[in-house]
Amino acid sequence: MATSTSGTSKRTLYRLTGVAPTVDAMFDVLDPDRLEAVDAELHVPEERLGVPALLVTGSFEQPVASWCGEINRTTGCEVSRPVNRSAGLLMLVVDGEVYAIGYDQGFRLVPDRVKDRRFGLSFVIRRVDPAQIRDMVSHTPGGGRTDITLVPGGAPVWSLGVQEHAQIVRRLGGRLDGIQLTIAQNDRTKICSVEGGTGLRMHLGIDAADLVADIRAIARVIRDEAPAPELEFVEHIVPVKDADLLTRLEERLDDMLGQVPDGRIAVAVPSDHWDDYGAAQAFATKVHSVEARLTDDFSLEYVLNRARVQRAGTRFAALRDGTVTLYAHTRAEKKDDVIWTSSVLRWIEAEVALGARRFFLLDGQWYEIGEAYLEAIRSQVERLITDAPSVDLPAWVLGDKERDYNESVPDLRPGYVCFDRDNVRTALHRGNGVEICDLLSPDNVLVMVKRAKGSDALSHLFGQAVVAVQTLLHSPEVMYRFARKVAAARPGGELPEGFRPSKVTFAILLKNGTDLTADTLFPFSQVTLVQTAKLLEAWGVAVEVVGIQATAVPPNQTGIRHLAA
Repeated sequence: MATSTSGTSKRTLYRLTGVAPTVDAMFDVLDPDRLEAVDAELHVPEERLGVPALLVTGSFEQPVASWCGEINRTTGCEVSRPVNRSAGLLMLVVDGEVYAIGYDQGFRLVPDRVKDRRFGLSFVIRRVDPAQIRDMVSHTPGGGRTDITLVPGGAPVWSLGVQEHAQIVRRLGGRLDGIQLTIAQNDRTKICSVEGGTGLRMHLGIDAADLVADIRAIARVIRDEAPAPELEFVEHIVPVKDADLLTRLEERLDDMLGQVPDGRIAVAVPSDHWDDYGAAQAFATKVHSVEARLTDDFSLEYVLNRARVQRAGTRFAALRDGTVTLYAHTRAEKKDDVIWTSSVLRWIEAEVALGARRFFLLDGQWYEIGEAYLEAIRSQVERLITDAPSVDLPAWVLGDKERDYNESVPDLRPGYVCFDRDNVRTALHRGNGVEICDLLSPDNVLVMVKRAKGSDALSHLFGQAVVAVQTLLHSPEVMYRFARKVAAARPGGELPEGFRPSKVTFAILLKNGTDLTADTLFPFSQVTLVQTAKLLEAWGVAVEVVGIQATAVPPNQTGIRHLAA
């Protein structure tokens, strides 16, 4: 029998929840029908491993492959080839926790309901190099959108475009960053890739002692270490655990399921079964019905229609108890073609509001934006709002419009140039062109000015800054034309050769002159500001936010206010 010459092999490790750390409990959690389907043999290798363990081996057999009949119709050739896929599953207890490793098709024997959905991800965000992210799967609640990013050479996490406040990261992969594992015993500098989602895919020791030691090292990282600062946002959106809150959420979703669909419920492919979804040629869905509905893709319309005709209070349960079965062939034979069966609930996502709190149902799990994340956002906003700005701006006369204010600044503050609506036009940027800034300071800070009564105006302001900086950095024609505008407006104060923007200042008059603080800035604008600052800072551009003082009377040209008569 051939054996591996290496001390490690790349496997997917799962951590199981709700399973007692005994051989009997591990066996009881397995599906008897699946064990029968693979003609399972059971082994108890506790002596070799030194911990409670259960090994299941078998194979998925099909006497004639599903493609044989098709090829006969196409070519007239009689072909009969079997399909035989091996399956191995090792379950073991390490320090009171139950883990499972699948070999070939053995991962299909692990019931989804007992998998710790955050296990792999929890390890990766603590030990992957944030500058060497190689793949990421993230989901944007509210539209069923999943983004899959692959960067084989690795890239910094900030360059991947994830919206930390609006997306749930479901899988992350990259370069393993400094941990004592079997793979590093012979070469401490060896690069090891790792992927984490529900499971953790990485090189694990093959020898019994090495495998147990590697699992212990992984558990120690999750238990004792904090996430990398660049990746801690992954844990800000946390699963809901409170039983009473879960009941309220289920009741609210039950009500929504009884209404005409309005887009708040969408399709979301289970994160750990993307390969199965891609391989499936038929989907059989049952929601409180005797017969399954067979379609060539998951049918949300069928699911919602079936849910809507159920009695109030039973609709959520109908989806939870309903099933979706994926088949490898359109003939959908239960014996030979089944790939995977799951709850209908794993195939939908929904957004529910309870007062001011927002929750998302995804992959059968409820999530909420955590308080820790909101505090992190607040601390970053406090950092950006400065009491000692690099720009010197006059007060804003409350009766003036935004354009009036911008045009008045150069008269009151020598060296400033107003570019409000004085856009740069090029062959690519025709029409209105690109608005680079509202004001340019004497030391060439791009100043973006806005009188904001709500978050929409500030979203526009932050977006303007991103477009302006990105265009200056990447369009030589825009940079050239902007430099000419500066030279014409400020003789002797031309932009230096090789200029690139180094700072953006957001100058904001909030409502009717309310002081700008982390408490008074609109909550949604706080999140958008932090995201904008992260992006600009990643491009080497500093960001500051200043509040513009308000006044009821206009200043004169020397800055002294007129006195009331």
